[in-house]
Amino acid sequence: MCGAIRYECSADPIAMGLCHCRDCQRATGSAFAAALMVPRSTVTVTGDVKYYAVTGDSGNSISRGFCAHCGSRLFGSRTEADFISIQAGSLDDPSWFKPQADLYVSSAQPWDYLNPDLLKFAKFPPPNSAKAADS
Repeated sequence: MCGAIRYECSADPIAMGLCHCRDCQRATGSAFAAALMVPRSTVTVTGDVKYYAVTGDSGNSISRGFCAHCGSRLFGSRTEADFISIQAGSLDDPSWFKPQADLYVSSAQPWDYLNPDLLKFAKFPPPNSAKAADS
């Protein structure tokens, strides 16, 4: 938001989704976090990113990167994953973001509209999963 941190990614997204877990709800102050996943090795960051770590339902650490100057959330990463998530709203042009799935619909708020055209997963889907969960 303030420009103190810039990032660039040299790869297309692995996936794009809306996460409805309680942690993302608390972190965004909203119903979900809109994010795209990209290979960690393809992202270059300039500026001082601060991280806040939480323990996910898997028991693994999840770090949330943000700007220490303005507080904008930018990234998310799990220690065991080779990808990071980028918050869609932080993109220079977020209009190209096209979510493919709703994640953690088991935690979705009853007042949130879930697009019926998106895949639904009760929790975080396994890698390369195309099978929607019952919701």
